[in-house]
Amino acid sequence: MCGRYAITSPAEAVQRVFQVPERPNLPARYNVAPTQDVPAVRLGDDGARHLVQLRWGLVPFWADDPSIGARMINARAESAPTKPAFRAAFARRRCLVVADAFYEWQKPATKGGRKQPYCVMRKDGAPFAFAGLWERWNPPDGGPALETCTILTTDANRLLAPIHARMPVMLDADAFGTWLAPEAGRDTLTDLLRPYPDDALTAYRIGTRVNRVANDDPEVIAPLDASQASGGAGPAQGSLL
Repeated sequence: MCGRYAITSPAEAVQRVFQVPERPNLPARYNVAPTQDVPAVRLGDDGARHLVQLRWGLVPFWADDPSIGARMINARAESAPTKPAFRAAFARRRCLVVADAFYEWQKPATKGGRKQPYCVMRKDGAPFAFAGLWERWNPPDGGPALETCTILTTDANRLLAPIHARMPVMLDADAFGTWLAPEAGRDTLTDLLRPYPDDALTAYRIGTRVNRVANDDPEVIAPLDASQASGGAGPAQGSLL
């Protein structure tokens, strides 16, 4: 699954990688959590990519209560095309959720132990996209529409399998156009929903400050062990320490 992540690239880098005209103020966020607004890229009415803010936790258009979104932060890639909560969005409302890293928690080896958080990012530190779906929910009282999103997940790759059985679907820039294309068929789309190459990622232990949403600073992403540091920002490449 994906329950927390980080967005640390400057707006210029996001604009360049995602090829959007917008260049908003995007302060670094080291502990993005469900129900918060997050930057995402989708196609606008003009057919071009645009950077927008969506609330993390998808609320289906048919929902009676928007609180359901807190339970819809992730969608399994295997079932999203057919599951009632996600199938309409999968067919017509796909998006790219901007990210630089994400966190997973490894279960303790012994009963009563503490889960160990890990930070996962690309080896080159470049921003990437989570494959996402978005929806627009209109409240019964005629108030402002609520736009929300969810992040698709798939089986963990070999690097992350010892930490968690699932991982978010990560997309590189060369897949952005296909994922957003309105005409893309289900077979084409599902072909993108695969584990990210393990040799392109790095994963390292971090401290438990990430467990508290209020902690949102560079210390959250810092390696737990000094020996893991590489270039000051992460671990030795390819390590799972």
